Amino acid sequence: MCGILGVVASSPVSQLLYDGLQVLQHRGQDAAGIVTAEGSQFHLHKGAGLVRDVFRTRNMRALRGNSGIAHCRYPTAGSAENDAEAQPFYVNSPFGIVLGHNGNLTNTEHLKIDLFRQDRRHVNTESDSEVLLNVLAHELQLSSSSYALDPAAIFAAVAGVHRRCRGAYAVVAMIAGFGLLAFRDPFGIRPLVVGVDDTPEGGGYIVASESVALDTLGYRFLRDVDPGEAILIDYDGNFYSRHCAPGATLNPCMFEFVYLSRPDSVMDGISVYETRLRMGEALAERVRREHADLQIDVVIPIPDSSRPSAMQLARNLNLNYREGFIKNRYIGRTFIMPGHELRKKSVRQKLNAIGMEFRDKNVLLVDDSIVRGTTSREIVQMARDAGARKVFFASASPPVRFPNVYGIDMPTAGELIAHHRSDAEICREIGADRLIYQSLDALVKSAQSVNPRVASFETSCFSGQYITGDVTAEYLAGVEAQRAVERPPQRPGQQLSLTLATADAG
Repeated sequence: MCGILGVVASSPVSQLLYDGLQVLQHRGQDAAGIVTAEGSQFHLHKGAGLVRDVFRTRNMRALRGNSGIAHCRYPTAGSAENDAEAQPFYVNSPFGIVLGHNGNLTNTEHLKIDLFRQDRRHVNTESDSEVLLNVLAHELQLSSSSYALDPAAIFAAVAGVHRRCRGAYAVVAMIAGFGLLAFRDPFGIRPLVVGVDDTPEGGGYIVASESVALDTLGYRFLRDVDPGEAILIDYDGNFYSRHCAPGATLNPCMFEFVYLSRPDSVMDGISVYETRLRMGEALAERVRREHADLQIDVVIPIPDSSRPSAMQLARNLNLNYREGFIKNRYIGRTFIMPGHELRKKSVRQKLNAIGMEFRDKNVLLVDDSIVRGTTSREIVQMARDAGARKVFFASASPPVRFPNVYGIDMPTAGELIAHHRSDAEICREIGADRLIYQSLDALVKSAQSVNPRVASFETSCFSGQYITGDVTAEYLAGVEAQRAVERPPQRPGQQLSLTLATADAG
């Protein structure tokens, strides 16, 4: 999961890109970067850490130009400790291209071999995003006649990317001297939206991972980028689009609606907030149907993403709803922190219980999901330490039993508490008196009820069905083996600030 942003405007965009990254910070806390275009020159600054820590006034002053792209990252491929893997990435040939990517390629190793042996292109990091950039660069070289560039050649290059790359990807890129390019994988797994500034002094365009970035920056939502579609906006503000992958289908990632996205975002016509309300309604029905024996005194959410589901569950069951945990908002999201011990330690730093809401009560805790179980176990114990008589635990999504390989940091089965465990065993593992899971069918219906036109979702982490059709047992075993290699100790990251001269596009 990463946040991406691209802007073409009639005035400097560095502040817009910075503000947009702040809004998308929840999508990645490991690194951040901004590239702006000034004529045929790119200005780049990127580094490890939160957006507010990566950029200083001197950095922002150097990011000149009226167009640019931005990225905030957490690692799904490559190392969290490698500063060189902060995005965007840059290549100087054939035209000078910078690129930021949200998602994960499933055929990275095969592509690396092809790039080296056939395309004669060098990949310098372990990041699949650099691989994707080099594939795009090579396809641009093939599609452009005598290095003359036009929209038809660019769309042909994107079609070549779709033919070669597998997995999930939403991409923003800039081509020196030409404009902003954005495209989405043929399965539409990762989100991408486009907006327009149609004020009298406006006329610019924006693409972003979530619609909340458009709202915050004052752009009007235009539409979602379709699966397999490419959007091209040149530096004169001309807008082009083309579907570059025949047979593309929409299968948005269900986990975006469960946890990853901000509740005020709307993606593929589906309100994240409304979906979470419907999840609460479905969960309440399951409690009523299968757990009517529970004597529940109070419903308490695990902040923040479970709050809408918990409120709706309490309302539908006519139960008291209370805020029982106070969140320290200066601690990052524990789900995307690398390392078991770091996640475990951060739970206690992140949440603190309000004793009066737990003391001598039977408490139903509601969370959006249970992934590794570390957070759930600590929270159940916190509730007991605060004086709860009984602690029931409800998950607004089904058991996460399978690896996700499309851009979420839970790629190995061994890290998942639900893998090869029954609900009763999971309940014992987290120390709860009762565990209640949402069904997958109810979860899918919760999102489809908001937009019935979305017929299918990517649900591999719940179902084990990988929609791209290329994820095999051998592939998953390879990912497991790679993750088993112990990471080196974390160290403070250095930041990179460069001005890049682009190749002659003529």
